[in-house]
Amino acid sequence: MFAWMLLLAAIGVEVAATSALPRTQGFREPGWTAAVIAGYAASIWLLALVIEHLPVSVTYAIWSGLGTAGIAVIGVLFLGDRLGPTQAAALFLIIAGVVLLNLTGAH
Repeated sequence: MFAWMLLLAAIGVEVAATSALPRTQGFREPGWTAAVIAGYAASIWLLALVIEHLPVSVTYAIWSGLGTAGIAVIGVLFLGDRLGPTQAAALFLIIAGVVLLNLTGAH
C-alpha cells in the first residue's frame, strides 16, 4: 500500500512540475526553472523507490498514463488548453488502459 501512495505522490509531483513549465518562460525564469527541475527530480526519485516494490513495467505505465491524463486535465482547467472529442477519447483510453492493467493482476 505504501508503494501505491509513493506512486501517486510521484505522479502528483510530476504533474505539478509539468504544469509549472510555462512559467519558466523557456527556462529564462530561474526560480520557476529550479522548481520544475526539482519537481522532475523528486518525481523520478519517488518512482525509483516505487519500483523496489512494484514491477517497473506496471509502475511506469501507471506513472506515465495518469501523469499524461492529469496534465491534460490541468491544462484544460487552468492553462487554457482546449480538449476536443478526439483528445477526450484518447485520455479515456489512457485511463482505461491503466485500470485494465491493474485489474489483470499484472502487479
